[in-house]
Amino acid sequence: MLALEIKSMKILMSQLLTGDSFDSFLLQEAVLHTAVSYHIDGRLNLDFYPEEERGEDLHPYEFQPWSEAREYLFLLIRGHNTPTAFRFVLQLKPDSAEAMLKKELPEGDFSEVRSLVINLSYENGKATITTGTSYNTFVMDHTADQIWDRNFTRFLGLKGIPFELL
Repeated sequence: MLALEIKSMKILMSQLLTGDSFDSFLLQEAVLHTAVSYHIDGRLNLDFYPEEERGEDLHPYEFQPWSEAREYLFLLIRGHNTPTAFRFVLQLKPDSAEAMLKKELPEGDFSEVRSLVINLSYENGKATITTGTSYNTFVMDHTADQIWDRNFTRFLGLKGIPFELL
């Protein structure tokens, strides 16, 4: 687990809300404090869709893809006033997570890894991102955490998002 302070909100928000940089993530949760507070559970409600649109082919994930959520969230955030606070919990898509872990350690057993997540928070004019790994059970080996932390900081660098370790 890493805690990072983001040094440029402008770059982060541009990459997060108007570009496709974070489209390999799913939205687990969003909390926004603007003129009113919004709490969004990113879990898909398949009952919303007609029966012919409920298949795993159309909705392969438990949570909404960030690519589908970001436009709506951008509309809630944009305006003359900056939100007083917000938090996004994003999960790397399972197929992307598996590919990343296997690429780094092809012989590794990552079957107990449930998800690789980031918790992006903004409050009092400061943005932080905390990485995390969720497991199905208690594990002694935290190689997956190290791989995730290393790859996520590399991702931020490639996207030009400046940060420093906390």
